[in-house]
Amino acid sequence: MDSANASSPGPAEAAPPALAGLSERDGAILAFERHWWKYAGAKEQAIRDQFQMSATRYYQVLNALIDRPEALAHDPLLVKRLRRLRAARQRARSARRLGIEV
Repeated sequence: MDSANASSPGPAEAAPPALAGLSERDGAILAFERHWWKYAGAKEQAIRDQFQMSATRYYQVLNALIDRPEALAHDPLLVKRLRRLRAARQRARSARRLGIEV
């Protein structure tokens, strides 16, 4: 019985089930988005420091990430909030283009 346990990874070594399908970077991005930021400049600098990518690229990666079912399974509240915010921004942009007040 001990030999079977020795070959299987321990709880500290196994990836949490919610992270299945997400890379380390994807998990780090979701963890980063849980923070609330008062100033956009501070967040953009933190993105460059932590992920070594521009803010534009970060948001492209984030938008693709929140559409993935693995991200929703990992942190449903965060992903749903980010999706709502994205949809609200898209509605506001469309309304501005059409000259409609929202």
